[in-house]
Amino acid sequence: MPAPIAILGATGGIGGALARRLAARGAPLHLIGRDATRLAALAEELHAPSAACDVTDPAALKAAIAAAGTPLAGLAFCIGSIVMKPLARANAADFAETFALNATAAALAVQAAAPALAAGQGSVVLFSSVAARAGFPGHAVIGAAKAAVEGLSLALAAELAPSVRVNCIAPSLTRTGIATPMTKNPQMADAIAKLHPIPRLGEAEDAAALADFLLSDASGWITGQVIGVDGGRSSLRGRG
Repeated sequence: MPAPIAILGATGGIGGALARRLAARGAPLHLIGRDATRLAALAEELHAPSAACDVTDPAALKAAIAAAGTPLAGLAFCIGSIVMKPLARANAADFAETFALNATAAALAVQAAAPALAAGQGSVVLFSSVAARAGFPGHAVIGAAKAAVEGLSLALAAELAPSVRVNCIAPSLTRTGIATPMTKNPQMADAIAKLHPIPRLGEAEDAAALADFLLSDASGWITGQVIGVDGGRSSLRGRG
């Protein structure tokens, strides 16, 4: 039987979309999420084992990953936050908590899974943001944390090669639960969409499709990459 893929943040927008894509192609899954009720519902829907935990609790995170067993075919850390504050209002706790959730927890998740991933010649997918490389006002907290995720991805890709591949996806604004404060207002959502050369917001399926590919054997010669799923916003400028 094929080894499972562990999805952390399985009850989120991108994590849930990825879990359903993988299940549809018959990949065994191990689902991890913080909301036990929503996680149980998804696990029942996809007929997959699950473990509820807060990923900022290192012991709980390690136990949740260990429950997936050995070997592992992949790990996707689909967890993040959108902390928008001008620097003048940001404090040390904002930076520490955002870094802990986005970067430290990702590192500890891969650390806990590394032996099982090596046994399964597995693939890791982490998530950054367009804000890690493109400067936006009010993004100092989350931009710094996501830039750390990109550095982490490259370091892990080098350290874990050749037995484990590590890649990173950097979406632009995507219609998920954590983005609701920016997408619930139609005028604001439309204005942000028009900043993209492909003038729409991202959907969870956009990032999940790339994650599915990076977790599959079809991407077997791809590692150490940070790939934007951002409608061109990180690298292109509009006309005029």
